[in-house]
Amino acid sequence: MPQFLTLLPPDEARALLLSHLPAGTVDSEPVSVTASLNRTLADDIHAPHPLPQFERSTVDGFAVRARDTFGASDSQPAYLTLIGEAPMGDAPAFEIGAGQCALIHTGGMLPNGADAVVMLEYTQQIVGAGSPRPNEIIYKTGRKDLATTKTEIEIFRAMAEGENIIRVGEDVAEGQAILPQGRVMRPAEIGGLLALGITSARVSRFVKVGIISTGDEIISPEESPKPGQVRDVNSYTLSALVEKSGGVAKRYGIIRDQFEALKDAAAEALSECDVIVVTAGSSASTRDMTADVIRSLGEPGVLAHGINTRPGKPTILGVCNGKAVIGLPGNPVSALVNGYLFVAPVIEKLLGTLPRPKPTVLARLTVNLPSQAGREDWWPVNITVNPQSSIVKYEADPIFGKSNLIFTLANADGLLRIPPDAAGLGAGEVVEVMLL
Repeated sequence: MPQFLTLLPPDEARALLLSHLPAGTVDSEPVSVTASLNRTLADDIHAPHPLPQFERSTVDGFAVRARDTFGASDSQPAYLTLIGEAPMGDAPAFEIGAGQCALIHTGGMLPNGADAVVMLEYTQQIVGAGSPRPNEIIYKTGRKDLATTKTEIEIFRAMAEGENIIRVGEDVAEGQAILPQGRVMRPAEIGGLLALGITSARVSRFVKVGIISTGDEIISPEESPKPGQVRDVNSYTLSALVEKSGGVAKRYGIIRDQFEALKDAAAEALSECDVIVVTAGSSASTRDMTADVIRSLGEPGVLAHGINTRPGKPTILGVCNGKAVIGLPGNPVSALVNGYLFVAPVIEKLLGTLPRPKPTVLARLTVNLPSQAGREDWWPVNITVNPQSSIVKYEADPIFGKSNLIFTLANADGLLRIPPDAAGLGAGEVVEVMLL
């Protein structure tokens, strides 16, 4: 097995695999923006109109002409006549002239003539005969014209033009490119599109990933294992990872250790899916056939058999007729960790997802971790808060266990990477942890 004897670094192996795959080639489909969370945009989106479409206040206070407040202070306030209240959800029916102001609430439309808003905290109402009671102006609604009562407002702070207001188009201008193709929709993007009245968007359809589990000893989770049998874990953990990454999984069941049976199942999956993942059958054992099956499915076949990483050294990366075919180890931890390293990036490339940083935290390692120089290691760790530290607030506590023990990952908060140029990490070192 010469390919297995030549171990590629994980980054090099991933780059090699992705270089054989086209980006953003899956079809697109229209979806409701309200149902687009975590979907990848298939088109650039431009603003149909400016946002906001009118000048609005960012605070509760009084709309003023900024020049009427110049020089105002606690000791020398400016005095402005209150002429009305800007209604919420409607345009004010009056204009602010020299020496005048109007009550306005957060989000209210700025009256013509006004170019700033003074916060309530920096004002005071002068109460005179026939004037409303203090605070009545602020809390009583439906009063669109207060000019019948001579009410003055003391202003204790000078305002600059544009202060405490949002201009037309300050968020986005009409025609502006607001979201690029490849952006993954998050709550903020959904809100932004709906604010512009955009209720539908084209997104990349889900990448279809066929998952095949192999092994004479594997049974379905519903069955009770006999001596020597184990329940299928990988089909379901990898299905969850696929869905989390923007794909949809199709499980092809458990295939026994027979070459023709595995070849037939893989050929069926290749014809129906965008990506194939085969678990187990990837080591150098004479009973393991995944590499030979991949070679039989199409060109160029196996690109790499063996990755210089722990866990997951016997991982196989291949491309058959333009589709990725990945063989992962049977051990659950190895399969899932290498699913993060290779399956998820393939899905993202097919979706056309723009590069984005993975969520990570800095933490201080609690114990020494050994490693072999030249090999990249990934350790599951728990993250705890260290209240005594003001610089690095988290601690990374490694979870020790073999690669066939799924709860070493189930109990982990993240994965710690030991780079190949390190012979281990020492207790107390600050490390970066990729959150799961």
